[in-house]
This record gives sequence, C-alpha cells and structure tokens, in this order.
Amino acid sequence: MKPKAIDEFFCRLAEARPEPRTELSYRNPYTLLVAVVLSAQATDVGVNKATGPLFAVIDTPEKMVALGEEKLREHIRTIGLYRTKAANVMALSRILIATHGGKVPREREALEALPGVGRKTANVVLNVAFGEPTIAVDTHIFRVANRTGLAPAKTPLGVEMALEQNIPARWKPNAHHWLILHGRYVCTARAPRCGTCLVKDLCAYPEKNPTPPASRKAPEAASPTTKPRAPRRRQRAAGSPLDG
Repeated sequence: MKPKAIDEFFCRLAEARPEPRTELSYRNPYTLLVAVVLSAQATDVGVNKATGPLFAVIDTPEKMVALGEEKLREHIRTIGLYRTKAANVMALSRILIATHGGKVPREREALEALPGVGRKTANVVLNVAFGEPTIAVDTHIFRVANRTGLAPAKTPLGVEMALEQNIPARWKPNAHHWLILHGRYVCTARAPRCGTCLVKDLCAYPEKNPTPPASRKAPEAASPTTKPRAPRRRQRAAGSPLDG
C-alpha cells in the first residue's frame, strides 16, 4: 500500500472512531499489566468477567502478593491456562516490589524481563499505560496488515517493524487500537465484512466478501411471468432412514 493510501486508511478509521480504547478493563498500569498477561489465548470479555471482582479489591502488587496464588487462582479459574498465569502474576508482582518500588516500569527491557510478559504484552502496556507509539501485533493485526497490504510480513515482528515504518507519525499513538478493532469486528478471519468496510477501496485483498443482500437470505418468490421449475424427485434406497 502506498503512503498516500496508508494515510487515507487511518484517516477514515480515525473519523469513525476518534478515541479508540482497549477493551480490557483496568484501573492503573499494574492492573493493565495483569489483565494483558491474563488475556493470552483468551478473550477480553472473558478476562474482564474474571478481573472485575479481582481488581475491585486488588490493584497493587503488594495486595496481590498478600492475596496469595491459591486465592488468585479462584478468581481467574474461568480463564484458560489459569494456573500458569496465576504463577506468573504472583512472580511478576514480587519482582515489581523488589526491583521497581511496586511500580510498572516503562522500559521495554524491564517489562519483557517480567514472567509472562513478551514483546506483545510490553507493547500494549507501553502504549495504553504510558502513551508510547508502540504497536502490539496480535492475530487480528497480523491478519489486517497482511490482508490489506498495509504491512505484509511473515512474522509478527516483521509486521510490527513494517507498521512502524509505514504508518505516519500522527496516527501511531492509536494505530494499535484502530487495527485490532478493525480486525475484530470488520476484517474478521472468516467471512470478513468487506461490504461495510470503510477502507475496502484501499485494501489489496483480492477476495472481497460483499455484504449479502437481504434477498440472498431467503429465495425470492417466482415471478408471475416465469414458469416455476418442477421440483426434482429424489430416489430413496430401500431401507433408507428417511423412510417413515
């Protein structure tokens, strides 16, 4: 995608959603970090259901350590891999207390040194909590970048580097949110909603899927001037389960 088209791409997404936000619920940088760690291979909706009651009483690493791993498991047991995630949350909470004064660091290297935190999680925290123009490439962004031609690459890191190079600076602070929401609700993995897409004319995807008209949902009645086709008779084998 050419630079002018890329600028127009984000201009349209920005007009439709001027202030995009993460769909994960959080109260401060620490609870954001915990929520993102818990969201690996899980939905934001599922994470929010578990963390709502948790974050109402636990919003600092000190309180998390006091809660204990066993009770944390009880709060998040509806989330996939909850045992491993509980262990990681407890471990990173202890490190934050011992090394960072109980605060979430805003340096990538320090974030990625925490248990359960990889590059994607670090990018989310840097962007959402601290306003850094980072782009966390998840499955939605990876798909949108490759499908549209915005930043084609074979790996998430390759897509991230291409996006950082291709996206104009003015759009970078919110680019992560626009792309993930576009991938989640419009440019979906199966049956993308190309018919309602704001950027379909800029998109390089060759197999655009237009929104089916209402007439396709149910067969239209035969026209008065059209002779209806006789129904085809089906032959049944003896002993068919269709026989009454």
